[in-house]
Amino acid sequence: MTKFYSFHGTVTMITDLIGQNGEGDGCKKLISVQNGMGTIVNFVVSPTTHFVDHVMVAVGDRVTGYYDGNAPALLIYPPQYQALVMVKDSPYQNVKVDYFNSQLESSDGQLRLNVSPYTQIVLTNGQPFTRNPANRDLIVIYGPSTQSIPAQTTPYRIIVLC
Repeated sequence: MTKFYSFHGTVTMITDLIGQNGEGDGCKKLISVQNGMGTIVNFVVSPTTHFVDHVMVAVGDRVTGYYDGNAPALLIYPPQYQALVMVKDSPYQNVKVDYFNSQLESSDGQLRLNVSPYTQIVLTNGQPFTRNPANRDLIVIYGPSTQSIPAQTTPYRIIVLC
């Protein structure tokens, strides 16, 4: 179970990440994100980073980067984290990345899923996931939700992070 932390803000810079020996093959990027209070976080984006809806991210875009809060991090400023999931803001959908238990409730107790026959459940490569999504790390894409605690929603799509 991954402990997902997130940081939301505006992309201020995207650069190629160059290795210690000066080699840079263009496969990794460093995306700098600044929030409304001026705090900056650098995300290392690799080919394994999942971009929801496979969107292209550019300077000026509003994004949320998710990273493993239990992973070791360099003690540098600005902080630098390995991005697991990147989400570009959209007015038409909400996204939650978290571990969902056997009741399909998020680990922070803020969201409960009511899966319908119309909910698309897929792997990160877009292929169908045919098992129960409970007790897994999920990317949940949803619209409206109740104002109860936990909020309840019928997701549009669930992406299973295997």
